[in-house]
Amino acid sequence: MKRAFYVSSLLAAMALPQAQAALVDDGKLSISGFGTLGVAKSDTDQAQFVRYNQATGVGDSWRLGLDTNLGLQASYKLSEQLSGTVQVLTRKNTSKSFTTDLTWAFLKYKVSDELNVRVGRVQLPTFLISDYQNVGYANTMMRPPIELYGQVPIENLDGLDVNYQHAFGDTNFTVQAGVGQARGKLFVPAANTVAHYRAPAKAISMALERGPLMVRYAHLEAVMNSDDVTPVNALSATLASVGFAQLGRDLGFVGGKKIKFDALGATLDWNNLLLQAEFGKRRSVDPIYVAQTDAWYVLAGYRVGQFVPYYAHASYKGKGTSVTLPANFPAAGPLSAAVRGLLLPAEQDANLVGVRWNFASAAALKLQVDRVEPKVKTGALIYGPAAGLKDKVTVFGATLDYVF
Repeated sequence: MKRAFYVSSLLAAMALPQAQAALVDDGKLSISGFGTLGVAKSDTDQAQFVRYNQATGVGDSWRLGLDTNLGLQASYKLSEQLSGTVQVLTRKNTSKSFTTDLTWAFLKYKVSDELNVRVGRVQLPTFLISDYQNVGYANTMMRPPIELYGQVPIENLDGLDVNYQHAFGDTNFTVQAGVGQARGKLFVPAANTVAHYRAPAKAISMALERGPLMVRYAHLEAVMNSDDVTPVNALSATLASVGFAQLGRDLGFVGGKKIKFDALGATLDWNNLLLQAEFGKRRSVDPIYVAQTDAWYVLAGYRVGQFVPYYAHASYKGKGTSVTLPANFPAAGPLSAAVRGLLLPAEQDANLVGVRWNFASAAALKLQVDRVEPKVKTGALIYGPAAGLKDKVTVFGATLDYVF
């Protein structure tokens, strides 16, 4: 069964699932799109449930912004070897209102049937479903588990990537490697503000697909630079004023800090059974306040006609800090509490159940309930109480996913 490999390969080139019917396709120009119309709410107003890097989420009233998005893409074939692709995506991300971002903009040169090179803005191959994580129709779940996918907010890269595919008998092998500069925004909940980052980055992913099974490994290295993470900069200035200037420099992104991320995932799409699992670890090479974490999820689903009921469990936990406190650093007091609180990683578990209804050839309806359990601080929830939220939170959602 070639489904996993076909979908991954197609979406890497087109960012749309197999069922799409392009708005325009005259052999040279192709225009197509995808979208999700979603509503969600939780059972509490003490904190908001968000997707990764969102400035606003959902509380105890129904809202549209959590999962709703709209993507449009145009590709033009300049010759048999050369083509260009542009994609824009409208969603709620680091802004509290809907904004539109240029997510893809590249020229692709086909060296051979197995090798192609892209130059421009390309998708980073960080996760199992990086190629199509924003295309709701292509995913079983309503949204990628925030416990894992929230560990790396970088989605695209301005630079160059190379994609190579080769078949060894019944086994398909794919390797994708990219290098360049990532730029973007990070939402900082503690200050209710947005920081801008720039990050020289390089990434590689390798995938093996045989019949119904696909396994993928990815590695990312990025040197994160940011001068406007307001709360960290303010804390660093205070530390410098009382004799802990090095500790202040260690905490922030100023000057660039190297971070690595590794992920290993697999899908099994066999008869009516669907299994998917992924593990990722984030580690800091240089001292930085960003937590070192392990995160993972497992998903099991089963097709019954047009319906796919599914269950998933996700988790992320802290694995220590890369910052070493000086021997003479105070053990108590407001400054000590601020530093130690910043270095304490958030932790969270989640269980979710849902059902997908493929009621049309290019549209699907999903209903999903997440049971989120913050373990440390308020987990991945935002705008929680100062002391943290330890109560379990239930999130209800419904989405209509479509491609056109």
